Parts: sequence; C-alpha cells; structure tokens
Amino acid sequence: MTEPHNATLVEKTPLETYVPPARPSLIGLSRAELADRLGEIGVAPAQRKMRVQQLWHWIYFRGAQSFDEMTSISKGIRADLAQHFTVDRPEVVAEQISNDGTRKWLLRLPSGDAVQKAHEVECVYIPETDRGTLCVSSQVGCTLNCAFCHTGTQRLVRNLTAGEIVGQVMVARDRLNDWADREDGTRRVTNIVMMGMGEPLYNFDAVRDALLIVGDNEGIGISRRRITLSTSGVVPNIVRAGEEIGVMLAISLHAVRDELRNELVPLNRKYPIKELLQACRDYPGASNARRITFEYVMLKGVNDSLDDAKLLVKLLKGIPAKINLIPFNPWPGTAYECSDWDQIEKFSEYIFNAGYSSPVRTPRGRDILAACGQLKSETEKLSARERQALRAMAMTD
Repeated sequence: MTEPHNATLVEKTPLETYVPPARPSLIGLSRAELADRLGEIGVAPAQRKMRVQQLWHWIYFRGAQSFDEMTSISKGIRADLAQHFTVDRPEVVAEQISNDGTRKWLLRLPSGDAVQKAHEVECVYIPETDRGTLCVSSQVGCTLNCAFCHTGTQRLVRNLTAGEIVGQVMVARDRLNDWADREDGTRRVTNIVMMGMGEPLYNFDAVRDALLIVGDNEGIGISRRRITLSTSGVVPNIVRAGEEIGVMLAISLHAVRDELRNELVPLNRKYPIKELLQACRDYPGASNARRITFEYVMLKGVNDSLDDAKLLVKLLKGIPAKINLIPFNPWPGTAYECSDWDQIEKFSEYIFNAGYSSPVRTPRGRDILAACGQLKSETEKLSARERQALRAMAMTD
C-alpha cells in the first residue's frame, strides 16, 4: 500500500476579496440586476423590461463582446452602457490542446485592484462523439486538502463571482465558435460540470446564480439535466442545492470507510459518510431518471479491493445512483499510484453485477495536466523537475 501524505481538514476562508473593475462587466447579472444597472444610467422604468430582454439576448444568447454589436438597442443607451459597464469575460492567458483533443484554458480574472496580483483559474473542454463537456472552476485554489488531488495543494485565494463562473462558459463558446449564429446549428458545449478548481458548495450563492443563468432557456440554454455539480460532501448545502439550483449531483466519495475517507477527503471528519449519504437520499428530484453520481478514484492498494466494492454497494442501497470509477491521474509529487487495470475491471464488474452502472472514466488531457484532479493554476509554476516528471508520466500512459 502506498503511504499517503498527511491531509488535514482546513475549512479555509478566502484570503482575498474580489475588487470589481472601474467599469464592471454585466456578465453574471440576473434580469433584476440588469434592470438595476439600467436604472443607474437613467433608463426609464417603463423601458427597463424590454431593454433587459434585449441585453439578455445579446449577452447570453448571441455572445456579444461589445455594446456596439447590440444593434436592436438605441445608440444613446449603448453609449451610456459602454461608459459605465463592459461585457468582458476572463482573459485567455494560455490554451493547451491535448493529444486527445481536450483543451485547457488558463484564464486571468479582471480586477479593479491595481496592486493585487491578477488571479487565474483553469477550465477544461472535453470533446466526445455525442457531447462536449466543459469543466468549470468555482474558486481560485481550493477549500479542501484532498490527499490525491493536485488542485488541493494550491492555497485558497478567493471565491469566484457569478460573472467569473458564467464567463468561463462564455469564453469556451467564444473559442469554439459556439454561439447561436453557428452555421451548422449544433452545439459544441453541451454539458457543464462544476468539477474544476474549488468546492462549489463553499461558494454557494455565486454558483447558484451562475448555473441559473447557464440553464436559462432564453440565453445560454444548457439543460439543468446536462449540468452537474460535484461536491466533496458539504452536507448542509446538498439539499439546498437541489431546491435552489436543481441540477444533477455528483459526490466525490473515493472511500467506503470513515477512517480512510478522513485521510483522502478530510472534509469527512466534519461530515462523515453516514451523514453524507443521508443528504443524498434527501436530495430533491433524485430518481432512477435523475441518478446521483458517485465519483470514486481508483488508488492502487488503497481503496480498490473487492471488499471495498462490496461495502460500496451496501452503502448505496436505496439511493438512485451510478458510480464513476476514475483511474487516478498522476501529478508531480503525488504519493499515489493508479490501480492496475485488471483490478479496476474486477471492481467495476462487481458493482455492475449488483445493479449499478459503473463506467470507468477514460483519462482525458493527462499530458497537459487537464485530467480529473490535476488542475492547478499556472500562477503556481511547475519546476523543471516536475515538468520532467510529468512528461515521463505521459510517456508511460
């Protein structure tokens, strides 16, 4: 068994606060908030509902990158909007494209603080034959120290705003030419997963507001059944997420015994497995048609025995569930190894025979550190030795 490093439970508070630019972006605002902004520039109350609908259409349906593009709005209002606001997204600092087509974007977040260092996050686009999934971040850094996760080694800096979360989706559509005027009428970004940097349920309000915008059928229009929120187990906010957001739920489980999960996912010390699974049973809307996904990273000699598989099936009894088995994605400095493939297949076969869907997630983007558990902002640079180790890992896959 690989000796894990000591992971500690630190329910961290963001170290820095968001300082909006002098001209803040309208991205991430609800209809009511857009109406308020229009009131600030003197738009009469009787006109605001119509103007809000126009702005909503141009920003979230057409993906307009400037007010000049919004030709159905009068020149005077466009000029007033441009004087006070923008429709800026996060800035793409770097784009990496994996051998398998996965794309990772390093995004710099706009800030009104000239002294404070610009913050950066990563998001990842994974193309498949029947869908295109965008993995979105919710925080700069992470609140948790999960032992097997590269992102968890980066300090938490701050929560993202709703606009910065929605902005990641809009950047992806910009880069992929994926707005409403796309010639073939198809969509490249069809699914959203809140599985990037950060713990979404520790940034609840911003994540909720962002996902409601992403799921609005008059704008970005991604069905809530194609949006998945992943949590390490912030129990008090799980049921609330079902009530206020209504998207699909994924649980980063990774262990079936509290003693081990305390080590792998330190949040378990506060919300143990029994409490977590009860919150899943209480999740609004959970059914065989809307199953909860349990994510289980396969760690060699740690959590991959058939006894673990048997206890997993026992624990999930009565929960409409599917189980995603995730081959561990290595990163420089990790103490863990991926389970042998034949062991993963045995584990999967047992779960399948017990009546649960148990797909094994194909590792995507490993060569650019874009796979599950590998995201880490480039603000924390890899050393030359770490890069060499990464290249060696990619060559052995």
